[in-house]
Amino acid sequence: MAERPVVISGGKGTEIWDDRGNKYLDANSSIWTNLHGHQHPKINKAISDQLGRISHSSALGLANEPSAMLAEGLVKASNPSWVKRSGQAGLEKVFYSDDGSTAIETALKMAYEHQRRSLGIKSPRFISMDGGYHGDTIGGVSLGKAGMFHDSFRGLCFKTEKFMSPACYRCPFNKAKPERADGRDYRKCNWECVDDFSSKLDSAKKSGKPITSVIVEPLMQGAAGMIAQPKGWLKRIGQIAKEGGVQIIADEVMTGFGRTGILNHAGKERRSTKVATSPSLFAIHAEGIQPDFLCLAKGMTGGYLPMAATLTTQGVFDSFLGDYEELKTFFHGHSYTGNQLGSAASLASLSLCESEKSIKRRKQLEQLMSEELKGLWDLDVVGDIRQEGLVAGIELVRDWKTREAYDWREKAGVLICQSMATMGVMTRPVGNVIVLMPPYCTTDSQLRKMVRVMRKAIRETLT
Repeated sequence: MAERPVVISGGKGTEIWDDRGNKYLDANSSIWTNLHGHQHPKINKAISDQLGRISHSSALGLANEPSAMLAEGLVKASNPSWVKRSGQAGLEKVFYSDDGSTAIETALKMAYEHQRRSLGIKSPRFISMDGGYHGDTIGGVSLGKAGMFHDSFRGLCFKTEKFMSPACYRCPFNKAKPERADGRDYRKCNWECVDDFSSKLDSAKKSGKPITSVIVEPLMQGAAGMIAQPKGWLKRIGQIAKEGGVQIIADEVMTGFGRTGILNHAGKERRSTKVATSPSLFAIHAEGIQPDFLCLAKGMTGGYLPMAATLTTQGVFDSFLGDYEELKTFFHGHSYTGNQLGSAASLASLSLCESEKSIKRRKQLEQLMSEELKGLWDLDVVGDIRQEGLVAGIELVRDWKTREAYDWREKAGVLICQSMATMGVMTRPVGNVIVLMPPYCTTDSQLRKMVRVMRKAIRETLT
């Protein structure tokens, strides 16, 4: 008989509870969506106030105030002052959809049609990172390179290229012996992953079938196993793409809205320019790169409602302008596009993300998480600990000295998370990687408990 699932019946702040009265700390922010905690009074009020006006109306030929205000806020947040100075095109237009998959699908179709119409490219081609995950729609699966999620659907997909992921801990070119530290900090390589990207672009161009778009999950690949990128990788990839006329699609479904933090993985203040500015809410800006498409979802409403957005440039937008009879309209849409309730929640969440109080608290939590996670290094089955902001992946191995992985059928990650749940901490693994992604409202004592429980679960289950 199948085991009875945990039935969640309520939540407040970082806590959730089930229908049997058991309480848990929500250590993965309800599958990476809940930024500010459950039942946040500001978001609750925003939704309640909007319910008193209207919950939803069509965006087909119509507009509404909350979605217009949100678009203004997203455009402002996605264009730091250095973008204009650097000569990169700003993100000025917003297209709303429902979730991460549809945000990616929107970018994919916009890029394809823009490149055909305005750039004279007959057959636009896309390249993505090995292990990448970009949703479950057919376009997203075609871009994705995560075998577990995508292989069974390959017959439905169109062909895309892939390049090496900068997975330092398991990179075949990394000559460093394992140490008790983040694999990025002691790696010994020659940026072969960057060379691979460059050579793929060169080969495609020489073949007469150039690659025209690259999609990246900046700073941290989620479903690939919380693969964190070494400092400098994003900048190198971005510069190569821009120099080659390759448009950049930034998949920030997981990383957006401050999730990847204010500090770099070494604990230093992250600055994308020499000018001291407020930290960007988007990971792609960490190394001075502005994408052509920015895809947002998950935490956009603070984890309250399904809503997504795809931001792009004026140049792309102009590709879809013309007289009525030209049929240049972007023939793509969703019934709940620009939904008022989702927009109201997103406006409140964005305001919270940009507040001085939230920025200060996130910085404190990042530092505390880094300190607490250091206590896991004495466990022989902890091979790597990768942290960016308030995202961490703890990779489990048979022996840290050999990096030998558990077979996925042994369910090492699943067993640890099941054990943690019995001790009041709820999260989910990605294979053998335990994810720690707490809401921004998490207290110091709650964060310490999350790590303490993880440590105990690992010790009792695998050692």
